[in-house]
Amino acid sequence: MTAPADALVSPPTLADVALLAGVSTATASRVLTGSARVSEETNRRVQEAISRLGYVRRRAPWTHGRHRAQGGSVAAIITESSERFFSDPFFARLLHGASRTLAPVGYQLAFVAVRDQSEYAAAARFVHRGVDGVLLVSSHGSDPVMALLDTAKVPTVLCGRPLAEHGAPYVDTDNYGGAQAAVRHLLAAGRQRIGTIAGPRDMAASQDRLRGFTETLAATGLEPVVDLGDFSLESGEQAMTRLLRRRPDLDAVFVASDLMAAGALRSLRRAGRRVPDDVAVIGFDDDPVAQRTRPPLSTIRQPVEEQGSTLARHILALIENRTEPDPRTLLPTTLVCRESA
Repeated sequence: MTAPADALVSPPTLADVALLAGVSTATASRVLTGSARVSEETNRRVQEAISRLGYVRRRAPWTHGRHRAQGGSVAAIITESSERFFSDPFFARLLHGASRTLAPVGYQLAFVAVRDQSEYAAAARFVHRGVDGVLLVSSHGSDPVMALLDTAKVPTVLCGRPLAEHGAPYVDTDNYGGAQAAVRHLLAAGRQRIGTIAGPRDMAASQDRLRGFTETLAATGLEPVVDLGDFSLESGEQAMTRLLRRRPDLDAVFVASDLMAAGALRSLRRAGRRVPDDVAVIGFDDDPVAQRTRPPLSTIRQPVEEQGSTLARHILALIENRTEPDPRTLLPTTLVCRESA
């Protein structure tokens, strides 16, 4: 049996409306959400395009048809403790980037930090109240939140490559390449006894940074010295103390986050090691703390705000039934040289 001809034509998208009206997709979306930031002429053109194309704004089924007069909502679920969430500037920078993209098109961004079983139940209630989409941030291992999102069938975009295979698109930064750049810089400076403070083993970002470090160092025939932290300042301080105990002659360290690197600097100062004269230090993130350490921290800059904006654009594409976003988006990292290395 042959389908009717009109059934074979894809329904018009918001991008089609924007193209016909001669405006950006974001502007067309602002018209739909009643934003006061749109001129009367722009509003008229978009409304005419909507009428000519027969465009109908489609909300996904998980909202159960509920109309939101003030626009939609996106939830950021951060699988970390509240303490880590509020102490690590990465999360504030990421959510700022996402909100900067979502707010102008009528979407509110809410967030919840979950780490134990009772908090997972709170996250479930959060999702089932009817958010339009979810940004899953800082996923660990085979995160049970993923099963929750699969069951709820809510559009989801992941911040960072997941360890367990998952069908949702993700936006990551080049953790492997960033670690390579850090090690090459230390080698070029003549450092020969190089250690690293890696992040948690159950996170892909940690694994990629550690792999970039070990493989680059191994190619030179040098033996890597590895200790672990949890991305907190305190864990970096403790790991650096352990590294010095194992290798008192250490002359450089690559640290998988700026907060841990700040802790490492504390430990080195307490041990009487001069930075960078005795031990060079390179961090990762280029958080604001990197410019306030003594000495200012050389680091690998990842574009955190851009990552948040890209996450937001991807989730909007899924919510608005536009073209599927790239399943794997990798943003570049760059070496920032300051006084510590």
